[in-house]
Parts: sequence; C-alpha cells; structure tokens
Amino acid sequence: MSQPDPLSLAVDAVLDATGLNCPEPVMLLHNKVRDLAAGGLLKVIATDPSTCRDIPKFCIFLGHELLGQREESGTYLYWIRKKLE
Repeated sequence: MSQPDPLSLAVDAVLDATGLNCPEPVMLLHNKVRDLAAGGLLKVIATDPSTCRDIPKFCIFLGHELLGQREESGTYLYWIRKKLE
C-alpha cells in the first residue's frame, strides 16, 4: 500500500522557518515537535538548502517519520509525523 500524498494530509501544526539558516530551522523544529501530541503531523516550510540534509537526519535520530519532502522554487517542504511515545 502506498503512502498518501503529503499535500492531501491535514496537518496539526505548521513551522515556517522561511529566511532562517542553519541551525535555526532544526532548533525550532525540535521545540515545535516537543509541543506536538504523539502521532501529530507537522508541516515545515524552509528556505535553507541544508534542511534537505538536516531534517531527514533529525527524524531518523529521534524516531519521527518523515512522510514527505518537496522542493518548490527554492522553498523546501517537509511533513513529519511525531513518534508515538
């Protein structure tokens, strides 16, 4: 069974890290995920290309699920499901 298109998912929270550079997007992501309920879905919007490396590693390291990521005209979008605790 294939994963649903992340664009069609209802998110519980949005983190807009537009204009911020490393390490700020991941620091804000860490705080936002901490406040999210277990299993909650977070959409991250960023413009720093280093998030392509950092956000997937963040998810792997902390056990969250990266449901999808896209790049649209220099804007990077991520959908992250917080791990069930």
